[in-house]
Amino acid sequence: MEAHGGYLCRFEDVDVAWLVQVARRALEEDGYPADDVSLQISVLSGPGLVRFSWSAPFAHGRAGARWYLSHHALARCLSEHLKTALHVYVFDPDELELVLAYGNGRKVGGEVLRYVDVELPDDEDDAETFERLRAKWPLGHLARVLGVSRDELIRLSGQPAALVALDRPWAPQPMWQLFPEALRRGRPAPLARAG
Repeated sequence: MEAHGGYLCRFEDVDVAWLVQVARRALEEDGYPADDVSLQISVLSGPGLVRFSWSAPFAHGRAGARWYLSHHALARCLSEHLKTALHVYVFDPDELELVLAYGNGRKVGGEVLRYVDVELPDDEDDAETFERLRAKWPLGHLARVLGVSRDELIRLSGQPAALVALDRPWAPQPMWQLFPEALRRGRPAPLARAG
């Protein structure tokens, strides 16, 4: 399993043109120009979760996953406007996992776990005991809060994604229209487009 990170929340439909403006501002606040950067959006449609992450050289691989340890402007900005908490997460299977929560533009909680600090049960071969232990770790706890399994949450980074380039204008449209037809079922009617 590869290291990855991003921002998670319950699905709340937003206007893509607005989202691009917020993403550009957040990225610049984190000290990076928005040129040649896209916002990658993945959806786990069953439980209605959305994952935002950056598609750019600074956000790939292990170093890219660890970038999310200290760059939270998008979570902070989106949490000011959405009715749901935004969760920053980092999954580095060789070293750590981190979850931080933002609400109303402020950090409202979080936890980091370094795997070297974990006290494993005496019987390391007991898979059931190990799974119960992992369910208490930050990603396991977040998964429970969001109504999915830890493995589903970790695999969300591999879901099909829409890329929203930040260096081009976007017409107003609901975010759900970015996804394949299968994800559109049950979604509200499209927002009116500006002429």
